[in-house]
Formats: sequence, structure tokens, C-alpha cells
Amino acid sequence: MTGSAIEANGLGMKYGRGAGRWALRDCSFRLPAGRVCALVGPNGAGKSTLLALAAGLLGPTEGSVRVLGSDAPGALRERIAYVSQDKPLYPQLTVADTLWAGQELNPASWDRATADRVASPLPQHAKVRTLSGGQRTRLALALALGKRPSLMLLDEPMADLDPLARHQLMGTLMAEAAEHSTTIVMSSHILTELEGACDYVLLVDGGRVRLGGETDDIVAAHAVLTGQAGDLAPHTVVESRTTGRQLTALVRKEGPVDDTAWDVTEPSLEELLLAHLRSPDAPPLLTPSAHHETREAVASA
Repeated sequence: MTGSAIEANGLGMKYGRGAGRWALRDCSFRLPAGRVCALVGPNGAGKSTLLALAAGLLGPTEGSVRVLGSDAPGALRERIAYVSQDKPLYPQLTVADTLWAGQELNPASWDRATADRVASPLPQHAKVRTLSGGQRTRLALALALGKRPSLMLLDEPMADLDPLARHQLMGTLMAEAAEHSTTIVMSSHILTELEGACDYVLLVDGGRVRLGGETDDIVAAHAVLTGQAGDLAPHTVVESRTTGRQLTALVRKEGPVDDTAWDVTEPSLEELLLAHLRSPDAPPLLTPSAHHETREAVASA
């Protein structure tokens, strides 16, 4: 697909008056349409705020966010599905009533078969208030998938689920993305699950995007070097540690790596993200497709 799903330019969001607290500040990036994007970062980094801004539930303090080609995300509610961390559902409704309401509110796009399949393990006549946290998550995801959106924004969607349910619903999300070219943005602290599912990554820290782009390209731009303590130039060192005379460093490659001096391996996505989180002073890296000035999608290598 071509075009942008989300494009932020100098985006900032401050809570409170006066000095307040900036959840996002000078945040600029582009997410091409049709990607499955992992939104990662520490608690308080601004991930939930970014998703709420993209959903049109908040208005920015400064800058702009453009969603599915529109400067007014709130006007695109029928094309956006948003599942927040607290999964707000009507507690007095039953599971069946909740799915019926989803269909009535989205008559043009409702995919009943998908919604019913995702919600099938749930007791249809049970009221929402009696459901466990994992069951409420499943119902919220059934509503989101049944809506058949162009853009799904999921804030820690799998946190309440057991490992088997997480695996099953992750497979459902991946199938949705593949079949309908749905753009999915999913924040999570479960980095190992994201690595096999997401083809795009945005690392948010300190209110800004520090890493952004195709997962394969971000990983390929780095290397783990192990050897006798020595010169790491010209590469950018993200993180290093020394054990005796042995040095291990995760670097951003700035040219060919001398494999006669170093044992060179490729980091896992989890290893790379954790290293950047532990090293907040490491310079940001955005691939060409993640730069907000880019209006057309850049094909992945």
C-alpha cells in the first residue's frame, strides 16, 4: 500500500496548566499504511497519549497529527478502531448485547463472522461486569476486529491474557492485517511477542521517537561486536560492557565492520530495543519511510 497511516509533525501534548507535564514534545515520524507496528517504550514515555491523539480522543497542545490522510482524526471514527488499556465497556450489557451494539453502530462495515469467532469462548449471556480482565480484553478485540477498520490502535491489548489466548489473538490480528491490509499499531511490553509479529517499530522515549522504521532495517543497521577491548570507531556505540579483557558492544554501523578484529553478530529486536532504552543519550534513527516529510510509502528492502 502507499500513503501514510499516521504522520506526526512536531507533535506535543502537555497535561496541566502552567509548567504542566509534557507527555510528548517535538515528536515527528511517519507510519506507512498497511504495516503492523510495535509501539514500545518505558512507562510514561507517551505511548498511550500518542495512540489517543491518533484516535482523535485528544487534541495536541502543539504540532499536528495526520491520520489516514486527514488532519481531523476525530472525523474518521468509522475507519479507526481504538482499544485502550482499561477496555471501557458497558458493564450492564451482556456479551451478546455488546456485539449487537457493535453491529448497530457500524452497519456498513461490520464483520459478524470475525467478531463472533473472536468472542466465541465467552459466555454470550454473561454481563460484562462479571467477566475477567482477559475476557473483557477478548470482547474489546472482537468489537475492534468486527468493525473492520483501516487503522487499529491497540494499547497494551494482550496484558490481561494468558499465553495461549495471546498466541491465538495475535494470530487473528496478523491474519486481519494480511487479508485486509489493515494498519495495526500495538503498544506492548512483551517484546518477544512483538518481534515475530511486527514488521515496523516505533520506540518512544522522553516524548519523542528515538527509533522508527522497518524492523529488519533497524536490526540490520546494528551489530553486536565482541573481542579484545579496542577501537570501535567509526561506529556509534549504543551500549558496551567489559568483562576482563573482553569487550561486548552494541553499535550502529557507520560503514564496514572489521570482522578480523571483532566477532560480529546481529542483535535480536528485543536486545536492540533494551539497549536503546538503557542508553537514552544514543542518537535517534529513523529509516527513510519513517521520516514525516516522506509522503509516499518507501518499499522495504
